[in-house]
Amino acid sequence: QISLVVGFISVNNSPWTDYSAYSYFQIVTMCDLVMILFFYIIHIFRIYRKLTCVSWPLAEFLHYLIGTILLLIASIVAASKSYNLTGLVAGATFGFLATILCVLSIWSSYKVSCITQSTSK
Repeated sequence: QISLVVGFISVNNSPWTDYSAYSYFQIVTMCDLVMILFFYIIHIFRIYRKLTCVSWPLAEFLHYLIGTILLLIASIVAASKSYNLTGLVAGATFGFLATILCVLSIWSSYKVSCITQSTSK
């Protein structure tokens, strides 16, 4: 989450040369942050115990998968349009770092929800 915030701030405080590319990057990073905070609130207040009609492991997995794909696309677009401006390069770099961390979150979420449940049976 820190890498998403740093990437967002880096892009936000840099002079833009292509408004659509960096607006897309900012929207994707903010949506990822909001969804991550949403799932943290669900886990902190144990809302998943009250709403049993939702498959929370599947919802979290899909969130990370879709968010990671969109973040990878946004980082590639931001890196290709950076024109050697340091803030924009830093934003794209932190976007790639956040993509790698999201892939690790997908793997850990899968490992905890699927592998642990299948071995406990």
